[in-house]
Amino acid sequence: MSLLTKSIGLAKKAKHRFQDQLRARTPVYLSPVRRIEQVALNERLCAMTFDDGPCRLPANPDNHGGKPLTLVLAETLEQYGARGSFDVVGDTSNNYPDHKGKHGSATWGGVAYDHYPDFAKDADGGAVHCPELIDRLLQGGHEITNHTYSHILFGRKNLVYGQRKHLPDLESAVEDVKRLNHYLKEHHNYTMTLSRPPHYVDGIAGGFDSYDAYALAGVQYMAASYDGAGWLPLATYEAEVEAMWKPVAQRLAENPDYFCGQIIFQKDGYNMARRSPVADGLGKQLELLTQHGYQVVTVSELLERSPFRDVPQSDRRAAAARVLLEHGWCPAFRDNSLRPSTVLTRGALAMMAFGWDGVPVRVQLLRKEHGLPFDDCTITHPYAAALMLAQQKGCLSVSQGRIRPEDPVTAEELLQFLAAKLGKAPEHIPAKLTHGDLFLLVADLLQA
Repeated sequence: MSLLTKSIGLAKKAKHRFQDQLRARTPVYLSPVRRIEQVALNERLCAMTFDDGPCRLPANPDNHGGKPLTLVLAETLEQYGARGSFDVVGDTSNNYPDHKGKHGSATWGGVAYDHYPDFAKDADGGAVHCPELIDRLLQGGHEITNHTYSHILFGRKNLVYGQRKHLPDLESAVEDVKRLNHYLKEHHNYTMTLSRPPHYVDGIAGGFDSYDAYALAGVQYMAASYDGAGWLPLATYEAEVEAMWKPVAQRLAENPDYFCGQIIFQKDGYNMARRSPVADGLGKQLELLTQHGYQVVTVSELLERSPFRDVPQSDRRAAAARVLLEHGWCPAFRDNSLRPSTVLTRGALAMMAFGWDGVPVRVQLLRKEHGLPFDDCTITHPYAAALMLAQQKGCLSVSQGRIRPEDPVTAEELLQFLAAKLGKAPEHIPAKLTHGDLFLLVADLLQA
């Protein structure tokens, strides 16, 4: 393994540690788009995602008779009764002019852009060029998710991808997601509901991010909680395959329930050394999981069993939150947690009820196309647009120029809010309201 490859691996590990520490210190807000990494589940179910395909080229080394790599993965999954979520691209053939990067580096497939399955071999990958593989995945019961049409970065990523081109604005990011959605719907009559941004780059020019793009495109953010390995080249192919299954074995030995509700990241393509250890490592992973009683399902199936990160569906509050979710409310935080014991504030109440409607309003606010009708909340506050809509709809009142987003909601205020929003209100409201209380109250009203 080269010094550069080691550096990339260490940099990614350091980045993940830094991101975990940053998340622990950063306030989390409710959001219409949830970053789905793992769900609260007491059953031995998990999901696997496969990025960057479909790939018509054979595995390398080819131990599978020349079959397309994507077909190898599908057949391997099916041997174990498993179903995968294939996070496909549309077509990278327009990502030129460009030139090859260094073999074994992060730019192996192109310096300015990504090319899948490889530089100058774009016609052997992507949904546009491989419709037969998309059809085969659907016939096998697998899920197709959206990795954007062109796999161009949403924004800058100076570390590792400093020379990469990126999309210029929010509209371009939304269009790249919608374009692939439209293609799958038109050519395969398939609707995608989940998406993952290229290389997990979230920032978009103009103060926006991938959550804004996904909200406008109407999809959820599919992330992952466990790295299945295989993307990073090692000294030998055998070492790469071992790096895929050995950590799984260790985790299961330490805690047989470790993978319950987890989403495992994999790659439907070559690694930086143009090898595909996933072709042989996947079966070893599945064998270990099967031996421990796991079933591998699609991410959407996992979410059907348990939509949220921290509270299982056996909890009344989570079941009620699911009712809100199905009626277009936003009960979950951006990290897909419910945190039902959190004290309910006026800002959170507005966001739950008007989060989706507030998406285009947020864009207008950040572009300063209009201002807020109150003084105690900035246009950059995550709840600003929802608060403005709640005030306009008569759900929340403004007094002396203040809407008080951080103040706890009183019983009287909740009665006013729900009467204006739903045309009805509960008979009894607790004096001290939590998010969980609201889930139960609103779910009863919505189902009445």
